[in-house]
Amino acid sequence: MPQIRVTVWGENVHERTNDVVRGIYPAGMHQCIADALNSAPGITATTATLDQPDHGLPPGRLEETDVLLWWGHCAHGEVRDEVVERVTEAVWSGMGAIFLHSAHFSKPFKRLMGTPCNLTWREAGERERLWLTSRNHPIAAGLPDHFELEQEEMYGEPFGIPDPMETVFVSWFQGGEVFRSGVTYKRGAGKVFYFRPGHETYPTYHDANVQRVIRNAVEWAFNPAPRLADPSDAPNVPVESALEPIEHRGPSLHAHGEEGFR
Repeated sequence: MPQIRVTVWGENVHERTNDVVRGIYPAGMHQCIADALNSAPGITATTATLDQPDHGLPPGRLEETDVLLWWGHCAHGEVRDEVVERVTEAVWSGMGAIFLHSAHFSKPFKRLMGTPCNLTWREAGERERLWLTSRNHPIAAGLPDHFELEQEEMYGEPFGIPDPMETVFVSWFQGGEVFRSGVTYKRGAGKVFYFRPGHETYPTYHDANVQRVIRNAVEWAFNPAPRLADPSDAPNVPVESALEPIEHRGPSLHAHGEEGFR
C-alpha cells in the first residue's frame, strides 16, 4: 500500500489567543493530530493553517494531498472562497476529506453537503459516550462497542446534514441529547467523513480512541485511483460522436461544439 499523504488544516486561532487551549495544545491542535497520524505506519502528515499564504493550501498542495483533515471554529468566514472551491474540486476529483468537530460550519463542508449543517450545542464540559453503530466498518476497526470522553461540548440533534451514506457513531451526552457523531458521504470521486469530538478547551485529540478513529478514517478515505482531471466537465457530445448512428432533428439552442449554460 502506498504512503498516504495527509494535510491537517487548522485555524490555529484559539491556540494563539486562549491560555487554556494553548496549555492543552502548545503546538496547536493541527500538530497534535498530525503527530498522532505520523506515529502510524503508512501515513505521512503535514499541516496547514489559516494565517499562511493561501491558508496553507496554494495551487498544487491539494494535488499532493491524499486526505485533507479540516478543523475550524471562530474564523470560518475568513476562509477565502477560491480556497473553498479548490478544496471542493479536489474532493470531487478523488481526494478524501475528514471534517472535525466545529468544521460542520466550515465553508468547504457546507459546500459539499449543500445544507445548513446546523445543530444544537452546549459548552458545559459534560461526559460524551460514543457508541458504534456499524461494528464492521473500517473506521471502527479496533474500537470497543463504546468509549467515553470525560469532558466535551454537547452537539445535539437535529443535525442539518443530508442523509449520510453510513452512520458509524452516535453520541449520548450527560444532558440527555444524542447526535450522529460519525457519518460518511461520497462526493464525486471523493470520500467524506465527519467526526464530532474535538472541542478546543478539552484534551480530546490526545485520547487514544479518538486518534484511532482519525487514523482509521484516513485509511478509509484514501483513494489510490488517479484523480479525475476535470470533475466539473460537461461536454457537448456532437452527433457524429454518438455511439449509434443518429441524425440531427429539430432546433437547437447551442451551436455545434458550444459549451452549455452554467
